[in-house]
Amino acid sequence: MGEQAGASAEKQIGTVTHYFGHIGVMAVDLTAPLSVGTSIHIKGHTTDLVLTVTSLQIEHENVTQAGAGASVGIKVGEKVRPGDHVYLAA
Repeated sequence: MGEQAGASAEKQIGTVTHYFGHIGVMAVDLTAPLSVGTSIHIKGHTTDLVLTVTSLQIEHENVTQAGAGASVGIKVGEKVRPGDHVYLAA
């Protein structure tokens, strides 16, 4: 009776905690590693956005990858909302 994974199943890697509209950056608490160049899917009640990570920051320092447990900033082109889920794009 477990959750059935279909071909389009995506792995959740984090949750949006903040959105900084004036700079177009979201803060995400990661539950899995993430690297620049990775495609991600942000999904929520009114959010459905796929993008490639081009900018990744920890404590305002540019990094190329971050591990599980890190809180990171990621540049986004559209508004996202706290509580939106972040997945590796399938």
